[in-house]
Amino acid sequence: MTHVPAPPAAPPQLLSPADRPLPLLTVAELRSLEKLGAAGLPEHTLMARAGAASAQYLLERAAHDGSLAAEHPVWIAVGPGNNGGDGLVAATRLKQAGVAVEVCMPVEVAAGDARWALSEAHAAGVAISHAPPASLERYAWIVDGLFGIGLARPLEGVFSELAARMARRAGAGGRVLALDVPSGLDSDTGQIVGDGAAVRATETVTFLGAKPGLYMLHGRDLSGAVTLAPLGVDLPVAADAARLNATALFATHFPARAFASHKGTFGSLAVVGGDTGMCGAPILAARAALHTGAGKIHVGFVGEGAPPYDPPYPELMLHPSGSLGFEAVDAIAIGCGMGTGAAAASSLERALACDAPLLIDADALNLLAREKVLADSLAARGATGASHAAQARPCVLTPHPLEAARLMGCDAATIQRNRLSAARSLAARFRAIIVLKGAGTVVASPDGRAAINPTGNAALATGGTGDVLGGIIGALLAQGLPGYEAALAGVYLHGLAAETLTAAGRGPAGLAAGELASTVRELLNRSIYPVRD
Repeated sequence: MTHVPAPPAAPPQLLSPADRPLPLLTVAELRSLEKLGAAGLPEHTLMARAGAASAQYLLERAAHDGSLAAEHPVWIAVGPGNNGGDGLVAATRLKQAGVAVEVCMPVEVAAGDARWALSEAHAAGVAISHAPPASLERYAWIVDGLFGIGLARPLEGVFSELAARMARRAGAGGRVLALDVPSGLDSDTGQIVGDGAAVRATETVTFLGAKPGLYMLHGRDLSGAVTLAPLGVDLPVAADAARLNATALFATHFPARAFASHKGTFGSLAVVGGDTGMCGAPILAARAALHTGAGKIHVGFVGEGAPPYDPPYPELMLHPSGSLGFEAVDAIAIGCGMGTGAAAASSLERALACDAPLLIDADALNLLAREKVLADSLAARGATGASHAAQARPCVLTPHPLEAARLMGCDAATIQRNRLSAARSLAARFRAIIVLKGAGTVVASPDGRAAINPTGNAALATGGTGDVLGGIIGALLAQGLPGYEAALAGVYLHGLAAETLTAAGRGPAGLAAGELASTVRELLNRSIYPVRD
């Protein structure tokens, strides 16, 4: 007789990933860890726990918003594999809790565990049909249990149609819950599998561990709010597994703000850029550096027509780049609006020869891609400091996908196909910290560490926000943060500032890049330097 796991005695654990440095597990890692997790457990246990966690999530949500009622049942679409089995267990648990539930199973489940889940659903009296209803509007919740991780080909036929219908329902204000990952989403990369259809969920309960694809590219749009159900399994995670960026990864590296501090305590930053007609870019970066706590900020302009001082922030010291000595500064941020002319190349060559930590952005990245001697100089610079233990002269590169493609000698589509892999490859090639900007910014170190940033939104899709990010990271380098932690902190605070301003009604449309800096200052003082009584 097949063993049937008993329902869990305690409610399943449900975790919000918000500000937790969770490991991000690929399909290959999850498959091997699933076997370890299931070892010694009764048959069907992980599926029973996944379904129970999904049902518990809906019950907890309904306890807050009253969304479950007899006249508004839960509708669960199940596919032929284990994801469908998870959905069937969820339906059974909801039915046993007295919740009205309907299941649509276009193709009967085939996997062994899923067959067990189907028999459980039948025994509980769950209503199961093979054809979808004419409309999804009357349901309180739509649940996507079609396909989970590891989908290798685009959704087709009835499954493609169901995914499109669920996506439309979410777009029209309906509640759509995805089990594990939205069907059609590549859980490793955040791409839509084969450019086919994909479910757009408003919420996702993901099982065992968080997945990188939930936080990159289309993942954030398709997954909605993500909740983790660990299923009671303590998984061994490799030391070099990517992490979800969180305050715990960088907060302890900030310098103390003692009473005996002075401006020299918090470093001197040189911001270099500003070709003729592009003076605003380094000024944006310098203002952001000022608000991020650097002690002194110099701005070196490569081109002509630069202002003698910055009226709103006369604290900034403005110079022609040729007259700005790098020997006395603690960090250099170079590239904002710099152009790729001879003066720009000379400035980058000088910066690469310095011992100070470097932030390289924008046109300086294009110079690295174009001039092999500069790229070789960068790689040689990092050769002696690439270990985890200490990076004496850290260098942080902040490319967007097209700049990354130029550095890699490929096209942007290749970079976007696997952002995590691309960032790690760039870090190894240039022996530098890489900040691959975009939806799900990736931070990668040549020592193998990597993280995906969960903060930020479409408010950052405007000119100058990259300059602001460069100034933030540059200021953190000047204050002595290690390169990797400076990059993590910079992208986290930058993205969180956009979210904070959006919540206040100042985004996502029409937010100006210069508005971010003062909000970064507020967040920094609340989270890193709170005032204590």
